[in-house]
Amino acid sequence: MKPALGKEELSDRYRQFHEDREKHSDFVYVPERVPLFVAAVGGPGKTVLDLGCRAGALSQHFLAGNEVTGLDVDEHALGFAAQRGLHTVWGDVEEPLPLEDDSFDAVVVGEILEHVRFPGDVVAEIVRVLRPGGVVVGSVPNVFRLKNRLKFLLGRPPENNPMHLRMYSPASIRAELAPIGPAELSFVGGRLVPLGARLFANAMVFVARRSGV
Repeated sequence: MKPALGKEELSDRYRQFHEDREKHSDFVYVPERVPLFVAAVGGPGKTVLDLGCRAGALSQHFLAGNEVTGLDVDEHALGFAAQRGLHTVWGDVEEPLPLEDDSFDAVVVGEILEHVRFPGDVVAEIVRVLRPGGVVVGSVPNVFRLKNRLKFLLGRPPENNPMHLRMYSPASIRAELAPIGPAELSFVGGRLVPLGARLFANAMVFVARRSGV
């Protein structure tokens, strides 16, 4: 098996990947997620961890009145996040997080779990750093939407993102998040969502709360 990439090489690869696709650092995939994330994070006075924050384009929406820490492997993007007011940590979400136990009221994981080799380990680290009663909010692509199913029937891959290592259905993302707590799902993004959210939405947003007191 090919060994995992080091943090420096991952940083370079993600920087080049995002520059090739987006040409800028201020990008939010499926902006319809923003109000759902803001509502779940809450505040003011919350301590928030945004895993995979990149340049803070999403994090900036729940900065007001909260203390937000952003962790990302793309060291270049973290420079922009710091300018927005985030406390930044250069790190790989697939490594043990350099953060204290029970130290955050909310953890944000927007479009992260589909990228990692061992999402169960990432979820375990989220549980460790999240305070009892704390909330996790995040999202994954709705890979099984109708458009992608038709691609599959035509012999084409449903996705062309080389950074995506797995595809989640509603049932599988709920199972992945079970160590945190029961997850509520919302389907957002796309003009045809009113006709059938599960079939046409671009993303699934999940909210789960850690049990305990």
